[in-house]
Amino acid sequence: MRATTLEELLHERGLGDARVAAAVNEVFVAASERSARKLEEGDRVEIVAPMQGG
Repeated sequence: MRATTLEELLHERGLGDARVAAAVNEVFVAASERSARKLEEGDRVEIVAPMQGG
């Protein structure tokens, strides 16, 4: 299946419930906006998970 939204992509990658930050084409997408953020051919998606440490 090919994801059409950022939310679908995160679910396909097993990150649907994970606390991650996501950006599309270097623009941050808030978690509340992921279902509305459509993905187009050639979009660059970055997913960042928080890390602990010091």
